[in-house]
Amino acid sequence: MKKYLKIFLCGLLLTGLIAASAAAQHFDAEEIHFDAVVVDTHNDTMMRVVNSQTWLPVNDIGVPTTRQLDIPKMEAGGLDVPFFAAYQTDYGIHARNISRVLALNNALHWTVGNNSDVIGIATSLKEIHELVKKGKIAAVPTIEGGYSLRPSEGIELLNQFYDLGVRAMALTWSVSNLLGEGVNKVYFDGSASSGGLTDFGWEVIAEMNRLGMIVDVSHMHVDTFWEAVAATKAPIIASHSSVYSLVPHMRNLKDDQIIALANTGGVVQIAFAVSFLANPGETATIAKLVDHIEYVINLVGIDHVGLGSDFDGTTVPADLQNAAGLPKITEELVSRGYSKPEIDKILGGNALRVLGQVQLLAENSPVIVGQAPAITPTLTMGQIITSPTPLLTAQVSRGTGSLLNESSFRVILDGNVYIPEYDAQAGTVSFQVTTPLTTGRDGFHVVTFKAANIAQKVARATKTFYVQAPPP
Repeated sequence: MKKYLKIFLCGLLLTGLIAASAAAQHFDAEEIHFDAVVVDTHNDTMMRVVNSQTWLPVNDIGVPTTRQLDIPKMEAGGLDVPFFAAYQTDYGIHARNISRVLALNNALHWTVGNNSDVIGIATSLKEIHELVKKGKIAAVPTIEGGYSLRPSEGIELLNQFYDLGVRAMALTWSVSNLLGEGVNKVYFDGSASSGGLTDFGWEVIAEMNRLGMIVDVSHMHVDTFWEAVAATKAPIIASHSSVYSLVPHMRNLKDDQIIALANTGGVVQIAFAVSFLANPGETATIAKLVDHIEYVINLVGIDHVGLGSDFDGTTVPADLQNAAGLPKITEELVSRGYSKPEIDKILGGNALRVLGQVQLLAENSPVIVGQAPAITPTLTMGQIITSPTPLLTAQVSRGTGSLLNESSFRVILDGNVYIPEYDAQAGTVSFQVTTPLTTGRDGFHVVTFKAANIAQKVARATKTFYVQAPPP
């Protein structure tokens, strides 16, 4: 009897130890997750914020929604640094291509304005850490598809996007454009494309490197990918792609691509799309997602993999569901024996390193506060106006710096550069639009006021505005 009692007590002890171990492991995973700076380099949520007809922002994600990502879900899932994509395909109309990018970028600024107590826009590694330290979400604006850029004014427009906070851009979505060939190998009109990266695409990558904007190779055709790798002087990312060797989907990366990307110092951000994670007949799960993470680690090391969900742009595994489920990924990583430093890298450290390195290599030095001119546009961000021929104005003063260089004054409208009028007595620059601007859904525009002083310190002030369509 004593023998059986001893066996019974040993069994209880063993069961208790196993339960305690499981509880401790769960606690460790939760602690690791919420202690890390969690980065997700791709979501399409701003598409769900805007009205489908006007593209004006109408849906506030500061409250619980039915979407895969909103602020309450980000807080519940410990998501610190979401990259918000301004997604576009080629709409076949240049003004509409510009308007779409500006509309979704404006939606992010609107979202932050409505919820500034819990979220802010971050344009640098320093700003990310400052916001996270305050307990806020650090939103990073990005672009998915450079269809708004064309050789005539594309470089100036790219600089305006940078002014609006954009810190990463995928040159193509799946449809080919003037920058390069997308994974679908066709243009907007259905005609076949070829040739990889265009000469203009090479120019755009050089300017992105100069500015400190991350080159994103997701959605590129393989020929475009290889030329983008050759063109860049800074690390690159695939913002939402997975592993071709595990699931041969055309949007996943092959081993040689992953190795080449890692050799730039870049990161593969594993997408959560079920069709990228599991083969036909299989069920996509968090375990499958971590299989893709592990594959990249085994191929190129722990420093070159991260998370790129594609929330609100795809179907994700049922056991993950939405942004609130992100801690489950950490639980799976812990269960496979990954250490806290390793998990910190996967969850966000690698992506932040790339952002920091890209900006460190940039030639676009920030303006020194107090030495450049001070510019205050009359327009506010996202302002709605009714006139298609507005008078665009701004106050310009020397601030605490040198005398103004009046010959340097420029107004840049949708990438086109103009010499404005200057009223020295009033301290204003102005530009009268004479050719009517597009309105309604095509009515988002961007204006930059640029000025320098005789010490050659340059200031820029950029605002998005919307020209309302006239009543029917």
